Amino acid sequence: MSNPDFLTRYQQLIAAPSISSLDPALSQSNRGVIELLATWCESLGFHCEVIELQSALGKYNLLAKRGSGAGGLMLAGHTDTVPFDEGRWQRDPFTLSAVDNKLYGLGSIDMKGFFAFVLNAIAELDSSKQQRPLLLLATADEETTMAGAQEVARYPDLKPERCIIGEPTDMVPVFTHKGHMTSAIRIIGKSGHSSDPERGINAIEVMHLVIQNLLKLKEELKNKYSVADFAIPYPTLNLGHIHGGDNANRICGCCELQLDMRPLPGLSIAELQAMLLDATKEINTRYPGSVEVWDMHEPIPAFAGTKDSALVKLAEKLSQQQAVAVNYCTEAPFIQQLGCETIVMGPGSIEQAHQPNEFLAMERIAPSQQIIKELIYQSCW
Repeated sequence: MSNPDFLTRYQQLIAAPSISSLDPALSQSNRGVIELLATWCESLGFHCEVIELQSALGKYNLLAKRGSGAGGLMLAGHTDTVPFDEGRWQRDPFTLSAVDNKLYGLGSIDMKGFFAFVLNAIAELDSSKQQRPLLLLATADEETTMAGAQEVARYPDLKPERCIIGEPTDMVPVFTHKGHMTSAIRIIGKSGHSSDPERGINAIEVMHLVIQNLLKLKEELKNKYSVADFAIPYPTLNLGHIHGGDNANRICGCCELQLDMRPLPGLSIAELQAMLLDATKEINTRYPGSVEVWDMHEPIPAFAGTKDSALVKLAEKLSQQQAVAVNYCTEAPFIQQLGCETIVMGPGSIEQAHQPNEFLAMERIAPSQQIIKELIYQSCW
């Protein structure tokens, strides 16, 4: 079977919807994208294994491998995209559109386009001279639960020496990043008529006490923990969404707050969870059984890479860019558990991720393609 060219692959990937969302009405299977990638990989001599996720039926991972044994290079990325706001897109998000020297489309940089770059680079290299294993991992549901990356342990013989996760960094190597934890706190009070406040427990007022403690925790995190590599060197805590009550003349019986925390490397999810519970402990004692705390999704730990690994040094040399730390999170901590040197590095700007009219600047195609090709060549040839 003949291999399609770069833009044809790009077009077909964008045209295959694969939205992941915690809202079942919006969430879609990524099977179409996985089948495209498997077909192209097989035509390049890869052995492909497609596995349905145990934790998300209808969602799939692909592991493609060419070459035998352990070691070599794995190129990894997710096949899903975020939902889109149709009213804010100026063109069809599922049609790759070349306008004003930009390639527009949902997933053009976050991150279906990475697979087009990778497959194009592999097709240009002489497979008969490949010395070490070359692998491609395509995952599901990165934009929601990261379930696909969390299930890579189902591949018992997956032992690459190196892994590049192709999130959009404009080909700047990323050696470390923060984690992500989204939690909810619910106050269950006692409703009643507003004319007699003592006969109820106002959940909004109790939540006010909780928020006071959370703001103290926010300052504690800022003052106690710091990693200079990050532009924002401390763990962050953001109060993102709150709702409670139903009418001005009723004592509020329930109030819920949703918050976001970003741990640094070295600060574990378990430690943050304990800090959060400690911030509510005294209030729960004062109002027994009134405070509930839970994670809204499986927390994502920080990615703790090093600046001096061979892969980081190679990526810096080829990109002519110094490796950096970033505040967003990726699948890297789960991939790193395989025991491989891991970096995050891919085409496109993170500024375009999750934005209407997402695009790849076309002048970046050739230099990005050359770096990716050289990373593969110097790791496996």
